[in-house]
Amino acid sequence: MIFNRLALAAVTLAATSSAFTTLPKFNTNAVASTIKPTAWGVPPALQMTATVSETSSETSGEASSEVEPMRPPINLPWESISEQLSNTFGYTPEEIASYESISSDKTTLLKIYKSLQLARAFENACNQQYMQGKIRGFMHLDNGQESIPALVDYAIKNGDKKYSYYREHTHALASGVDPGAIMAELMMKETGTCKGAGGSMHIFDKETYFQGGWALVAEQLPYACGAAKSILLDRQMGLSDDDNFEKVDVPPAEDDDRISVVFVGEGGSQNGRMAELLNSAAKDNLPLLVIVIDNGRAINTYTPDIAQNSKVYEQGKHYGVPGLLVDGMNPVEVVKAGSAVIDHVRTKGPAVLQVHTYRFMGHSPADPEHERGRKVEKTWARENQDPIKGFENEFIAKGIFTADELGAARKEVLAEVKAAVQFADKSPMPPVSLAKQLEYPDAPDTDYNAKVAPAYADAVNARKISPEQMETIQAHMDSLYAKADAGEISIGDAINLAIHEEMLRDPRTTIHAEDLQAGSSYDIPKLTQQTYGQIRAADEIIDEGHFIGKALGEAMNGYRPIVELMNTNFGIYGMPEISSAGNTFATTGGQFDMPMTILGAGGTAPNQALGAEHSQPLHAYVMGIPGLKICTAASPDAAYGLTKSMIRDDGPCFLFAPVKMMKEAKGPIDKGQCMPLNKAALLNEASPESVASGSAVTVLTYLHGVKEAVVSIPQIQEEGFDIDLIELLALKPLDMDTIAKSLSRTNRLIILDESTKSGGVGATISARVSEELFDLLDAPVKRLCMDDAPVPYASSMEKAVVKRGSDLVDAVFDILSGKW
Repeated sequence: MIFNRLALAAVTLAATSSAFTTLPKFNTNAVASTIKPTAWGVPPALQMTATVSETSSETSGEASSEVEPMRPPINLPWESISEQLSNTFGYTPEEIASYESISSDKTTLLKIYKSLQLARAFENACNQQYMQGKIRGFMHLDNGQESIPALVDYAIKNGDKKYSYYREHTHALASGVDPGAIMAELMMKETGTCKGAGGSMHIFDKETYFQGGWALVAEQLPYACGAAKSILLDRQMGLSDDDNFEKVDVPPAEDDDRISVVFVGEGGSQNGRMAELLNSAAKDNLPLLVIVIDNGRAINTYTPDIAQNSKVYEQGKHYGVPGLLVDGMNPVEVVKAGSAVIDHVRTKGPAVLQVHTYRFMGHSPADPEHERGRKVEKTWARENQDPIKGFENEFIAKGIFTADELGAARKEVLAEVKAAVQFADKSPMPPVSLAKQLEYPDAPDTDYNAKVAPAYADAVNARKISPEQMETIQAHMDSLYAKADAGEISIGDAINLAIHEEMLRDPRTTIHAEDLQAGSSYDIPKLTQQTYGQIRAADEIIDEGHFIGKALGEAMNGYRPIVELMNTNFGIYGMPEISSAGNTFATTGGQFDMPMTILGAGGTAPNQALGAEHSQPLHAYVMGIPGLKICTAASPDAAYGLTKSMIRDDGPCFLFAPVKMMKEAKGPIDKGQCMPLNKAALLNEASPESVASGSAVTVLTYLHGVKEAVVSIPQIQEEGFDIDLIELLALKPLDMDTIAKSLSRTNRLIILDESTKSGGVGATISARVSEELFDLLDAPVKRLCMDDAPVPYASSMEKAVVKRGSDLVDAVFDILSGKW
């Protein structure tokens, strides 16, 4: 391993300039007719940035300049860019001309140059620290693509929301994130942007609204949509952030022109999330800029080998979203054209900016780069397509800068990067205890009844909900209260009631669902859009990943989204987003809460006849996602109380309700009361006589298992046995105290489980009981779980897969008498 790291160091450091090398000497008189011009038309003698041709014997500069690249440069002149701005964006010649002054403004040009050099020097320093073993894991460098951070530094404001991907160091730098904090994060230090919890692929900084750093390709796209939606919510609700990034009842400034910016590679932009983003951006006219970093490589694969159309900037045509193509090898023109596109987004609506670049490094330092043409292209690009070289050559030749002026600027930047490395080196590692502290924003035993509602709720409701709307929703809620008082409210209606109570209590609460206007399948979002408007209650396209992702973006920006899944199995489409929701609080070092509630009907009832795809145990699938609180509710009271608590929780919560009991199960509710998210419920207590005689057993179950167990109790008792029946309202965190208390009485355990034998909820509980409560057991744990086979449609076959009340009766007899 040491040999491999040293070998990588030899190759990779040869391929890039050191962050701390001595400044090169410039011979401005060395121009001669025998020297071949570069792609920028200025000879190498005027170039300032060390590249492979200057430092490595891997290949000579002369050889590399003769290479015919697989992907030739686009050499896009300003006239072509101007034509795009005119034809696609509707800019007038006078408006276009206003951006051209950047090319002659020395102060602006120096700012651009320093941004280019900071990006390059920082990445070079990262490379050195990686090779020394101070940065670990995966790291992805941005060398060659510095025009993008130059644009961000020039035209993107602090209040703009920024969403990047795993190659985000330079984007964070350009957004104003402290270089020392970024380097410290990469080096696992407590002074890092995320206290060492995020690492290279997860840079976050709340003060600059730099919101990732996301490692799953293209996952950031819907998050940026949600962030853009939060800007519209601020404007329409009349809310803004205070100094602590909490929403206050102060409208944004009249000239509020904030936007959301998302970075994606041209390979990642082939992901279906891109089409969903364009649809959402166009439909809601989101202030959203998509910056497509087009280096021609999807990881290292040549993108045209796998993508039919790489003109990503044209993808928005059918949605009415304009796009622009620029040449990343000319950073000043990227800044000029990019500024025009950004101004369009600030004043008119969404847009796409595609920047044609070349990435000088492999996907990561450990990448062998075996893909077709990659190594040759990389060497050629360093020699012929370096944006920093191009800048130096152009503006020294024009007489705007001298070599000494640019050398002094570079020296200043190198000193800043060196200081960042020294700061990170001296910083302490985070304490071991921090990992557990970052599990949940709100402790598992939080009393949600004690949480205070925003003081401005009544004022916002008064200006956003008309008297007619308020009268309608109050009448609806009164009808539900009447049902509850009569013990006749259903699970779906109980959840709907809880949602309305919380949306009125806290105007930051939003909701996303399919078929939302119609109330979805079980009336969970009924009358939400009719009451709170489309901005807070959004009917969504049929892709759970997209609107779970949008909810995540809203949650990072001060709102409290609810996501209703028509069937929880459809959440499979949103597994990356659900996973990231669970990770975000910890990954960001506790900077970003994630107050998001996902809920819906699911599970697998006996005889439900829905087939395999609608009968999957998503509750078991998500159990392994850190940071989630996962609950179930088989009664209206539990559904009501848990929903209210989840909406008030500052972390991501997931509530599962039983699909076949949504309208069937009815009962009362404890009006206005939240329930704990970490407690089970004892539904039936075995008689003292059965406990004393050893004829009692503890039964743990949830969802449809509750009904199956309850109806089985009389038959069990007729045989002289009894059960402590515990409903697992909280699957995670699990209420081990209630389980232990029951086992201390019965010493036997049966789990009626609505998930599979392998990897199921029952498997997790059984393991924990065996590890933590073994001394309380007089017999092995008995699991009644779904078979690992897919759930069949036909009831005759389904009996072999899905367990039910009759199986529980048999198991009680078996464990207590040994006769069954």
